[in-house]
Amino acid sequence: MLQALSRIGRRRVLQACAAVAVVLGLLLWWLLPLGDPAPTGTLTFSTGVRSGVYQRYGERLKGDLARDLPEVSIRLRTSEGSQQNIARVATGKADFTIATADALATYLRGGKPGADRLRGCVRLYDDYIQLVVPRDSEIRKVSDLRGKRVGVGQRGSGVRLVADRLMKAAGLDPTDDVKPVSAGIDTMPKQLEDDRLDAFFWSGGLPTSAVQELSDRFAIRLVPLEASLVKELQAAGGSARYYRSAMMPADAYRNAQQDQAVPTVAVANVLVTTDRSDPSLTEAFTRTVIDSRDRIGREVHAAQLVDLRTAIYTDPLLLHEGASRYYRSVKP
Repeated sequence: MLQALSRIGRRRVLQACAAVAVVLGLLLWWLLPLGDPAPTGTLTFSTGVRSGVYQRYGERLKGDLARDLPEVSIRLRTSEGSQQNIARVATGKADFTIATADALATYLRGGKPGADRLRGCVRLYDDYIQLVVPRDSEIRKVSDLRGKRVGVGQRGSGVRLVADRLMKAAGLDPTDDVKPVSAGIDTMPKQLEDDRLDAFFWSGGLPTSAVQELSDRFAIRLVPLEASLVKELQAAGGSARYYRSAMMPADAYRNAQQDQAVPTVAVANVLVTTDRSDPSLTEAFTRTVIDSRDRIGREVHAAQLVDLRTAIYTDPLLLHEGASRYYRSVKP
């Protein structure tokens, strides 16, 4: 009898110890972080000109990043555009940026500093090439720019890259056959309105607020970039393969397009970092970009076009380890 009671007592002691162990384990799980520690530190996000889509997108993304990465200080840094953005990230002067696929491919093919370290996180929205002229302009196609004052973007921009290529495809020398004006979207609309430009090129998501605001106060028109011109552009090979024919919807700029869709050229944007970026930070950054799509898209329409089904395709860049980890976590 005593032996039986002793066995029962030992069993109860063991059960009590097991219960205590479970409680302690749950308490430790709650108190102590498991897996990778939360990202900390400071990161620089290189954006674009102040009134461009990159900057407006970055400003809104910063708020969501601050919420999701409370221990990370986020600094936005304006730039001339894709080409300067890529150089900054590749050489360690910024941690993340947005750039067009054609500009990335050009940087890689040129073997420029840090090119081999560049990595992709998200394929974002497409940029649409926009050639803007006054509504009563005689300019009807790119070759009509001969002898004209043309805003071609800043030297470090993706606009400059594609504008020069489009003019060459149309048989123009972008230096000698036009009067190129190096300017960004923050100043080109006003210069067109004041008759200091005859036309300007812009590459951005739809609608770009600076073009939208110009169309609301000044009669403008978008010059078609026909499929034949795109074929000529692609014939150059190399990074030009990232351009494709597209249509600007009729409602992109209602006042400018007068309910007419406009043929143009499109190129994808990619969220870029390097292999130096911490995988946990990059995974969290990628998650925030995808999760914030709809909220940011209410203010920056292009953000609505980020699609989880295609976001993983960051060609011409290899996918960053942290971004890959995120896509695996949400795979159905």
